[in-house]
Amino acid sequence: MIKTKRMISFSFCILAFACSSDLSDDPIPFVPFADIVLNLSLPAYATLQNVNGFLEIDDGGVKGIILHRTSTNAVSAFEKTCSFQPADACANVSVHLSGLYMIDVCCNSTFDFANGNPTGGPAFRPLRQYKTLLSGNTLTITDDTIN
Repeated sequence: MIKTKRMISFSFCILAFACSSDLSDDPIPFVPFADIVLNLSLPAYATLQNVNGFLEIDDGGVKGIILHRTSTNAVSAFEKTCSFQPADACANVSVHLSGLYMIDVCCNSTFDFANGNPTGGPAFRPLRQYKTLLSGNTLTITDDTIN
């Protein structure tokens, strides 16, 4: 009887540990890229001419970059690879239809535009953010990271 109780207790501990949140998944891999230079006066980048405008590009990063115009003189650049289980094929972040936040529809993690911080879902790390330089209508995105 005592052996059975110990075995049940041991099994319960293993089961409880297996169901706990796993905060040890892999970080977003780093893929270096050459500086990306965009002329924001071109029609293809018109959405970035206004504050809170955004644009998803396929260049740079692992799966591309999300650009967000944060002010008249600043643009943020976020990795499109989700920070939760980034090796998954569907770990892909895009801008929500509302344009108010970013979302990975695979795991339902959401991220803010302020710093790419998770605001919902299982993601616990922010999106990788790349350094940008806005000079007039020229935006340069580098593979140097902010976080």
